[in-house]
Amino acid sequence: MANADRFIIGANDEHGQDPPTVGKRTPVLPYINRSFYENEFNRPAKYYFLLACLRSGFNVFDVKSELNDLSISTRVTRINRQGLTLLVTFAYNAAADENTFSSANGFKVYYSRENRYSSMSRLLSYDIASGLNEEIPLRDLGVGTLTEIGVLRSVNCPSSLAECGFMTNFNEAKLMVDPDFQASCGDGACIGVCENLDVSYVPDVYYTALPTLRIGYRGNSVKILQCYLNLYGEELGVDGIFGNDTLSAVEQFQRENNLASDGIVGRMTWQTLTRQAPLPILRRGNTGVFVRYLQAKLLSKLYPVGNIDGIFGANTQSAVEQFQRENNLAPDGIVGRLTWARLTPIGGGRT
Repeated sequence: MANADRFIIGANDEHGQDPPTVGKRTPVLPYINRSFYENEFNRPAKYYFLLACLRSGFNVFDVKSELNDLSISTRVTRINRQGLTLLVTFAYNAAADENTFSSANGFKVYYSRENRYSSMSRLLSYDIASGLNEEIPLRDLGVGTLTEIGVLRSVNCPSSLAECGFMTNFNEAKLMVDPDFQASCGDGACIGVCENLDVSYVPDVYYTALPTLRIGYRGNSVKILQCYLNLYGEELGVDGIFGNDTLSAVEQFQRENNLASDGIVGRMTWQTLTRQAPLPILRRGNTGVFVRYLQAKLLSKLYPVGNIDGIFGANTQSAVEQFQRENNLAPDGIVGRLTWARLTPIGGGRT
């Protein structure tokens, strides 16, 4: 087996959220009366991929930490300055009529014959498709080629683009905001990268194995911290440097999760960041990452929660009660063991 720290893995998410890239969205979904924008999937899937790569021992490069879209030329310039071993881009597909749901379904991985490393890109794409097939419950459409796509054609490394589902398929559209589906896509792509580079894949790291971090620290553990913070809405450069921006983000995270806001990332902060604690009982007035997770799971099943903001307010309570009534549970608005059991599986929900 190869040593993972010999390699630098780049990750890119297509399009943007703030503002949302025009047109890159699902048709309007019933019950919630809104579309999901493509980057609502692409960005978190990318960070779950980076986290999987980091725990497997790779060095990583995040092409775009910004929530806004960036031009292809800017991305390619950033990528080609890094000397990457390979690049993986996350995206979501659409059928010909982007305004209407259709039967087109499944995931597909692409490469470009125009890339100077096209043969290596092709092999990488097959490995990523195989990894995704292990992790996500969608039809495997295999590997294809694309032309005139800069992050496939113009980068100086093998490059693959994973289209992890169809925005224009009703059931696959719902999956876009499910954090468990996003994580499965990131994990599957990392499994493929590990296979491609002959590196052992590490499926998880328990929070107690992560070191205490504070301002001034550097390294891949800081990159893990920055990826988690970006999953919860920050726009930190994943540079492995615990500077003032990372400190401010940590303190804000700690306040939102009722932790001591000392800016030190110890056992309690890691436990909360990684959501590895048992799922807690939640009710109106609670805040933090488990409320975010609850809101995302409800939204993926088309129960209207408003914004995914980590605040268990009136909209979230109403969505919980609707979910409970429609799943033969006591509609008390309290999320306990039975409600979590019905809510956590990937897929399902309103039709």
